[in-house]
Amino acid sequence: MENQDIPKMNKKQLWKSLFIALLIGGVVLVTAVLPAEYNIDPLGAGKLFGFSRLYVEDPVEEDETIDAPAVSLKVKPLRITKLGSPPEVVKPEEANNPPPATQYAVQTDTIEVRVPARKGIEYKFKALKHASIKYDWSSSNNSIVYIDFHGEVKQDNPPANVFYESYTLAYSNNMAGTFTAPFEGRHGWYFRNDTQQEITVTLHLNGQYQLFDK
Repeated sequence: MENQDIPKMNKKQLWKSLFIALLIGGVVLVTAVLPAEYNIDPLGAGKLFGFSRLYVEDPVEEDETIDAPAVSLKVKPLRITKLGSPPEVVKPEEANNPPPATQYAVQTDTIEVRVPARKGIEYKFKALKHASIKYDWSSSNNSIVYIDFHGEVKQDNPPANVFYESYTLAYSNNMAGTFTAPFEGRHGWYFRNDTQQEITVTLHLNGQYQLFDK
């Protein structure tokens, strides 16, 4: 077999090759890896070449804190199992009562709900069965809050574990809709603020309801 001479690099050529490899790696990191994996695009190259569109936020556990609006919210997807009371809490018979012949008079209100830092607070109104209410709400500084829009059946002698039915669970900074009460009782929102600053939620209501006395 004929021996072949394998070319050898001297130190200068070795350092030159290493420098070129590091330079190419740095370019790939800045233009592709950082925009696609971490949504970091200091040179704008990721947006130019389309790598920024590959970035997807990872879900986090529900008990992680959020700092809104400076940091985009990352949350664990909400599940059906989180809606309303647990299965062992029985829905009251009063929920099956027929709707009344007359509803509450239509009214309009604007309410400010102050939600302390890292705490939750409820705001509810009274509505009769099949009442129709339009609503919208928004948070100060577009801050994200967790909401549970739910209702509790009116009972003469409610138990310790009160039944409640959730209509909507979400993380948002605003929401609007039309609500038809499935039963007579208390209906409204639980707002939870996971940030370090107080958040004000401005709520607008219009429809067949009554506010609770302050």
